[in-house]
Amino acid sequence: MELGPSAAGLENDILTQLLLTRGVAREDIARHSKPTLRDFLPDPSEFRDMDAAAERIAQAVLSAETITVYGDYDVDGATSAALMIRVLRDLGAKANYYIPDRLLEGYGPSGEALVRLAEEGSSLIITVDCGAMAYEALEQARQAGVDVIVVDHHKCAAELPSAAALVNPNRLDENDLASSHGHLAAVGVAFLLAIALVRGLRGLGYFENRVEPDLMALLDLVALGTVADVAALHGLNRAFVAQGLKVMARRDRIGMAALIDASRLNRAPQCSDLGFALGPRINAGGRVGESTLGVRLLTTDDPDEARAIAEQLSTLNEERRAIEAGVQEAAEAMLIGQGNRAVQLLAGSGWHPGVIGIVAGRIKEKTGKPAIVIALDEADGTGKGSGRSISGVDLGAAIIAAREQGLLVAGGGHAMAAGLTVETGNLEALAEFLDSRLGQDVLRARENQSLQLDLALAPGGLTPSLVETLDQAGPYGVGWPGPRVAVGPVRIIKADIVGKDHLRVIAAGDDGRSLKAIAFRAAETEMAQTLLHRSQGRRFHLAGRAKIDDWGNRPQAELHLEDAAFAD
Repeated sequence: MELGPSAAGLENDILTQLLLTRGVAREDIARHSKPTLRDFLPDPSEFRDMDAAAERIAQAVLSAETITVYGDYDVDGATSAALMIRVLRDLGAKANYYIPDRLLEGYGPSGEALVRLAEEGSSLIITVDCGAMAYEALEQARQAGVDVIVVDHHKCAAELPSAAALVNPNRLDENDLASSHGHLAAVGVAFLLAIALVRGLRGLGYFENRVEPDLMALLDLVALGTVADVAALHGLNRAFVAQGLKVMARRDRIGMAALIDASRLNRAPQCSDLGFALGPRINAGGRVGESTLGVRLLTTDDPDEARAIAEQLSTLNEERRAIEAGVQEAAEAMLIGQGNRAVQLLAGSGWHPGVIGIVAGRIKEKTGKPAIVIALDEADGTGKGSGRSISGVDLGAAIIAAREQGLLVAGGGHAMAAGLTVETGNLEALAEFLDSRLGQDVLRARENQSLQLDLALAPGGLTPSLVETLDQAGPYGVGWPGPRVAVGPVRIIKADIVGKDHLRVIAAGDDGRSLKAIAFRAAETEMAQTLLHRSQGRRFHLAGRAKIDDWGNRPQAELHLEDAAFAD
């Protein structure tokens, strides 16, 4: 569809305003309107230990050493491991992988596993999405004579573990440019290492008689890991995702194509699909199934194997949902006993450790406070917990501080998410510590909460073409919020509950046009109850995200409802 001069000018004005309200300087509009790696990619050598890591891996490639990539069992870990394995194999190296079992081994590298890998012939181990706090494990590896390179993004302490190289933008000794990339997921850091590695080998003449790996083809992995790990989508991350979605649409990666098909997507994936359709399936393997499934899927060249793994992950994802529902119900029943705690700390025996992070996220959404959900193991008197935070509250730093105070057996993370191991007898002390440390931060964050609106319009203005225009300033996510629109004033024609607990609203405006709005998992909220029971005669302003409803014969615009206010 071609726009006339006035329509095109309006479109450009909307896009400009969206970028300005997200912190883009007016002189930098062009760079952010179409984010590319050329405009946002830093020199990898700016990061501490990056060159040392690339040189050690290059040496291993040239010497035909056996390299093992030690990953994590979540999406960021799986995509980081798959990226490194693909690069190493394309370089002709012998590259294996090791993904720990969530239940049997827990998070991060274990000394026992590292030593065993060395005994089996690996002279170089690359940990991805883990290792920044693995002091004992890395010391055991050093004593066993194996080199370990850590590629991570989780918060670091001042003292770093022993490693051949530790690449992490969140090192406390990083320079300003590198530390400004602390929002990268581990897969983004791994991509920068891949660039440094290929550049180093190029300088050694390695590609005189062989083809260089196509690093741009790896951006589908970078996009998936970045979005699924809820990394902030500004700067380089936004360029990673924008370009990665284009790569994903080509369906060149056999495993990714199988994952898209298993997710029942009949179009090219969008940014939201990475977090709500593709990512959960990869996660399901590590949460309730076999931890290696994600890496196997994303590295296979066999279409039949890819199809089988993708379907298995979909089945496991359904199992995960059922398990999650039970844990969530039990955790929510405990909320009444939390009082005015700044951080919701919920612990229970028999809870599956594979779903506690998801449940913590649900509790955070329900209460508006950081939440930590802990699965207790009565056999050894400890609990493994996972936490999710709210904007403005650094949960990862608090967990590291609690570990340093002796309240935790282990713990770490980043601002928005953290993991921990705690002795049962320290639960109350941990809760008090978090209240003391984070109480004021939580209070300020909650007081500053507001619904920022980008556009106000009548129902007739909510059109598919408007949605297309708004989407041009994407991809959207944490740190780069999708635009919110306010529609009104409107009268509620119909309001009911559909599905399990979704609110559906049909509303009409003074312009004679109507719209459909839906609020997911909102049946028990004050907003839903107000619209359900006070819908007669009152007019409202409705606020939320403008989306395309493509279920019918012709795509229609709808509102994903987040809030409502009386108009009169």
